[in-house]
Amino acid sequence: MARLRLYNSLTNKKEDFSPIDPDHVRVYTCGPTVYNYAHIGNARPPLVSDILIRLLRYLYPRVTYVSNITDIDDKIINAAKEQDIPISDLTKRYENIYNDNLKELGIYPPDLQPKATDHIAEMIKQIEVLINNGHAYEAESHVLYSVNTFPSYGSLSGRDKEEQIAGSRVEVAPYKKDPTDFVLWKPSNKDQPGWDSPWGFGRPGWHLECSAMSEKALGVPFDIHSGGQDLIFPHHENELAQCCGVHNKTDDVTSYARYWIHNGMLKFDGDKMSKSLGNIRFINDLINEHKGETLRLVLLSTQYRQPLNWSPKTIQQAQKTLDRLYRILKKVDISLDLQEAEPTKKIIDALCDDLNTPEALGQLNILINSLQNADEAQKKEIMPKIYSSARMLGILQHDPDSWLGYSKVDDGMDTEKIEQMIEERNNCRNNKNFEQADKIRDELKSMGIDIEDTPDGTIWRNEESVSYTHLRAHETRHDLVCRLLLEK
Repeated sequence: MARLRLYNSLTNKKEDFSPIDPDHVRVYTCGPTVYNYAHIGNARPPLVSDILIRLLRYLYPRVTYVSNITDIDDKIINAAKEQDIPISDLTKRYENIYNDNLKELGIYPPDLQPKATDHIAEMIKQIEVLINNGHAYEAESHVLYSVNTFPSYGSLSGRDKEEQIAGSRVEVAPYKKDPTDFVLWKPSNKDQPGWDSPWGFGRPGWHLECSAMSEKALGVPFDIHSGGQDLIFPHHENELAQCCGVHNKTDDVTSYARYWIHNGMLKFDGDKMSKSLGNIRFINDLINEHKGETLRLVLLSTQYRQPLNWSPKTIQQAQKTLDRLYRILKKVDISLDLQEAEPTKKIIDALCDDLNTPEALGQLNILINSLQNADEAQKKEIMPKIYSSARMLGILQHDPDSWLGYSKVDDGMDTEKIEQMIEERNNCRNNKNFEQADKIRDELKSMGIDIEDTPDGTIWRNEESVSYTHLRAHETRHDLVCRLLLEK
């Protein structure tokens, strides 16, 4: 078995992955708070987890993957009030949109997707245990975690006391014993959702939700906890403190999760994503403008722990890369049985090196390029490796004809005129009349036709319908029809 190595945020080093139970690996990823559309940065944690789960399922016989939905939160309450709709309507709507968006990106759904509101009883129980164990206290209808009772607090984030106070995002209220103490339960007024509890009508703190849901779904300790780097403090730090406090294992920070994986943040043309800069891009908008697999490739193009620069240029490059790879695959007309196909060792080794997707993509590119000089026997050997390796990355999952759109030309298009213009342009280029060739390109552009010159001829696309057809240099329409029939 290949040796999987992961960077563990708890120890700040790359470690060999050793599962608690080799027969059953358990993984938890923090999911979204569903009150609005998810932005593209929200897609990175589930995408990283998707690659990890694909790899773990290749390496181990059983994997359980859990990712939650936070459906009770102050942001949700405020959004529902602003829109004057029930909270359940708001959260269900954006939960469905989020899941549909991830499906478009080729991200498999988790085995379990627990919701916070279904686990209130478990949260109340954890609070009661924390109070009994001396790690929490009640004050003015609130229940707070007493950070000073957990000497290892800060072990995940590496923050000292002053940094904890500055970055806690927690109100420094007069009823707190210490400024770093955080809320486990808070009161709700008559206009806010809430549940009956030993401390009055109220609702849970955000950090408590994941502690309760992850333990209910997976038990503790489980193998891997993941999420964005922005969750390390205070969210994951508080989760860790809560679980250790519940089980009276404050001297063992691995008693909740053994490995912590955190992905880097997205930047937009070098800037941090923010409302003030107006550069937030929602997944829902992006998948209406681009193919989901193209967006997935952008997210895979940088190693997960590194910041990823998102820009129109990176999307365009990913689209061109996939178009080129699909064109190569289209030329290989071989009937294959892919059921028993295995990914290549080099690609598995790349993924086992802390999910090094850029290296894995590079190895896949080399493998696909090798088709161009391969004989038929070699192609039959290479193609299964390509598809099984690509499946590990979640790309090249479409039929090449469908992706390239060779059979999806719009009915209202005057394809004969377009092909005549392309043939005329190719003749101009061959005669070095580049000025006229450029004029024809511009005219095609004004018609909504985008063209690309490749070693096999000129590919053209209807920009509105994203449909492709193919016309080689000096090829008449009659020749085109004959060739397409022969290629079927």
